Amino acid sequence: MKLTHLSSHIAQLLATVGVAGIALVGCSKPESKTETTAQASTTTTTTTTTASSTTTTAAASTGIDPNKSEIVIGTTVGDFGDMVKNSVKPQLEKQGYKVRLVEFSDYVRPNKALADGDIDINVFQHKPYLDTFKKDNNLDIVEAFQVPTAPLGIYPGKLNDLKQVKDGTTVAAPNDPSNFARALVMLNELGWVKLKDNIDPLTASKNDIAENPKNIKLVELEAAQLPRARSDVDFAVINGNYATSSGIKLTEALFQEPSYAYVNWSAIRTKDKDTQWVKDVTNAYNSEEFKQYAHKTFPGYKYPAIWGENSATPAAAPRPWAVLRAPARSRPTRRGPAAQSKTAVSGLDQALPARMVTAVGLVGKFW
Repeated sequence: MKLTHLSSHIAQLLATVGVAGIALVGCSKPESKTETTAQASTTTTTTTTTASSTTTTAAASTGIDPNKSEIVIGTTVGDFGDMVKNSVKPQLEKQGYKVRLVEFSDYVRPNKALADGDIDINVFQHKPYLDTFKKDNNLDIVEAFQVPTAPLGIYPGKLNDLKQVKDGTTVAAPNDPSNFARALVMLNELGWVKLKDNIDPLTASKNDIAENPKNIKLVELEAAQLPRARSDVDFAVINGNYATSSGIKLTEALFQEPSYAYVNWSAIRTKDKDTQWVKDVTNAYNSEEFKQYAHKTFPGYKYPAIWGENSATPAAAPRPWAVLRAPARSRPTRRGPAAQSKTAVSGLDQALPARMVTAVGLVGKFW
């Protein structure tokens, strides 16, 4: 009986040990799973940190803005888009940026797209238009740098010399208010008409003509029709873009508007004005590579004032007529890109010769 009792006791003991062993094995699994999860989390964190570090290092090594890898540039269709595609974009891509061009067919969406963040910078407008548009639409955008711009000019028609002007001379001019105002200002500069004192030259109209000593007959036409109308009038005032698209060289102009008020500017959001990417885009537009491209592709354009290649250096914005009344010819002051301050390149010039033909003005119907 004692042996049987002892065997029973040993069996119970073994059973207890077995259950304990099973319990220990069961408890070990959650502990192992937790450790694996923690290890995976550590690995993920390390990978993310490494990727971020790699991106920052790549940006630093290429010299681009670490906070801006892609730049979206908006322009109107034509020469401004060509400038991006043929020179600016390749330069920035070589530096390490991704560049996307968005071309617009109107003059309203580019500024709104900029303000909304759909594009980063636009190139299509002169400063008077920019100032008016952003005020009327309450947009927080600002000019950044000037770009080569085709000027408004007086081209030969039946007559091929300004000295041939006579009583009753016919002059074709754009019929839209902005460009017609510019045409009147040019005729005023030539002395063919005299405009009233203290008017706004940006909104001049026929009602602002005080004297017409040569009895100039103004023929108002759609801007696009002006190149074809030259055979029917003595002279024609033609926008630079319509002249070039019709095969007319800008250098054929007998006279071009002297004011820098209509040289086109790029525009950016105000908050971006001190960013590295804006500086990089500015440098691309003022590089020797771009200058060579512009000189070869756009002869007769009015170039940015800081290039020091036009007949005078623009100053801070004066009163309206000071923009248009130019003193005697002065030698240009050459300055590098770093000298392009807001004051120095306000877009309005009071030191241009009254008979300057080599400068540049504005592209487009309205700018």
